[in-house]
Amino acid sequence: MRKIVILDGYAGNPGDLSWEPMKALAPCDIYDKGTVATVIERCKDAEMILTNKVAISAETMAQLPELKYIGVMATGFNIVDIAEAKRRGIVVTNVPAYSTDSVAQLTIAHLLNICWQPQHYTDEARALKWTYCGDFTYVNTPLIEMSGKQLGIVGLGQIGNAVARIALAMNMRVMALTSKSADQLPEGIMKAENLEHLLRTSDVLTMHCPLNDDTRGMINAERLAMMKKGSIVLNLARGALIVEQDLADALNSGHLFAAAVDCSTIEPPKPDHPLLTARNCYITPHLAWASYEARVRLMDVITRNVAAYLDGNPINVVN
Repeated sequence: MRKIVILDGYAGNPGDLSWEPMKALAPCDIYDKGTVATVIERCKDAEMILTNKVAISAETMAQLPELKYIGVMATGFNIVDIAEAKRRGIVVTNVPAYSTDSVAQLTIAHLLNICWQPQHYTDEARALKWTYCGDFTYVNTPLIEMSGKQLGIVGLGQIGNAVARIALAMNMRVMALTSKSADQLPEGIMKAENLEHLLRTSDVLTMHCPLNDDTRGMINAERLAMMKKGSIVLNLARGALIVEQDLADALNSGHLFAAAVDCSTIEPPKPDHPLLTARNCYITPHLAWASYEARVRLMDVITRNVAAYLDGNPINVVN
C-alpha cells in the first residue's frame, strides 16, 4: 500500500486549509505535531513521509525499510540527511520560493519598525504622552531615514532579490555577497568583494542564505566588530547563521544600534536565550513564511510534489 505519513502538519495547516487533495493521492496518516521519537512507530509501513521540522536522520531511515520518499514542507532541507537518502535511493523534495514575498515583506517591516517605531509611538500616544507633552510633536527615540543608506545582503536568491527590490524602491544603496558575477546582478545591486567588504560598508546587514557547514556561525564577534558603529542586523533566514551570544553582546555594548530576528538556533528558544533580553532586539517567532497566501502556495506545491513522485517523474528534488 502506498501510504503517506504527515509528521507535523499543524504549522502549515492549523485548520484553515484542506488536506483533501493530498488524501486523494494515497492513504494518509496526518499528525499535527511530532518528534524524532515518534517517527519510527508512525512511519514503519509508510512509503512517503512529509515533514516540516521533524528531522529524518540516517539512523531513522535505516529503521524504515518501506521509505522511498521524503517531502520537506519547507524550502530549507537541512533537517534531512541528504547524503544518506541519496545512498538509499530515497527521493527528497522541498518547496522552493513559496514564501519569497512574505519573508521579504517582514524583513522590510522589521527594518522600518527599528527606524520609526510605530507601535512604540502608538503606545505612547495612548498613554497620553503626546497629549501632555506641550508640543505638536513627540519624539523620544532616534528616527532614521533609510534613503541613501547601504543594505548589505548575504545571499542573493529569490528572497534576497525581493528584499533588494524593495530596498531600491526606498532609495537605499544595495550590495550583495553572492556567487553571481557583477554582470549577472540586477540593475542597482553592487557586488561585494567579500564578506569583510560587505560588513565594513553596510549600514544594515540582512541574511538570506541557506544554512550549511560553510555558513553556520559566519556572523560572529570578530565579524560584527567589523561593522560600523550603530549598524542594524536582520536575520530572517536561519538562527545558526549568527552566533547569537555574540549578536547579543554587540547589541548590549551599543556597537550595534538594533537587530531583528525571526529565527533561533533552537526553536522555540529557551528562556535564557541571550537575544530575549538583548538591548534593541526585535523578535518574531519564525512567522515570516506563515502568511495565509504563502501557506496556500505551500500546500499546493507539496501536493504536486507527491503527485509527481507517484507518477514516476519527481519534481523539486534536492538530492
